[in-house]
Amino acid sequence: MRHLWIVPVALVVDQASKLIVDSTMTPYGPSIPLLGDFFRLTYIYNEGAAFGLTLGSPFLHTVVSIVALGILIWMFVKLPRNERLLSFALSMVVGGALGNIVDRFRLNMVIDFFDVGIGTLRWPVFNFADSFVTVGVGLLVVGYSRRPAGSPVQSPSAAETPEDDAPPQRERG
Repeated sequence: MRHLWIVPVALVVDQASKLIVDSTMTPYGPSIPLLGDFFRLTYIYNEGAAFGLTLGSPFLHTVVSIVALGILIWMFVKLPRNERLLSFALSMVVGGALGNIVDRFRLNMVIDFFDVGIGTLRWPVFNFADSFVTVGVGLLVVGYSRRPAGSPVQSPSAAETPEDDAPPQRERG
């Protein structure tokens, strides 16, 4: 069904990378530079939400993540079949969300390890799941902004009637 293959790919890439980091690095240990100081691996645990924001207990973060996942799945089900970009984007977001939800169930927190920045100016440490979610949300913004204002949520094939395809009739007079 459309781009659903992306969901397990995102989940496997995310979980495999976290297993590799967990088996080869020490949490809060020394970073491993990949592109000098600009891009490095830094193994941390994130008990909060995106960017380390804390909105309450880890349990609350898990509940909010599951509710958000339900909304994403509902959006996917309601998406017209001809919306390829939105289907691709939603699949990326769902796959990434599942990756972090697995961590929350397994560890009660999320493993993060990508560390990007210059000197002390650093982006919050993140993982593949976060990347899938971020790129997917960006594509959703592009996809939804390209839709005509007031466009129907249902698929065009269900909305069109045979009369819609018929050429206009000229009045005879």
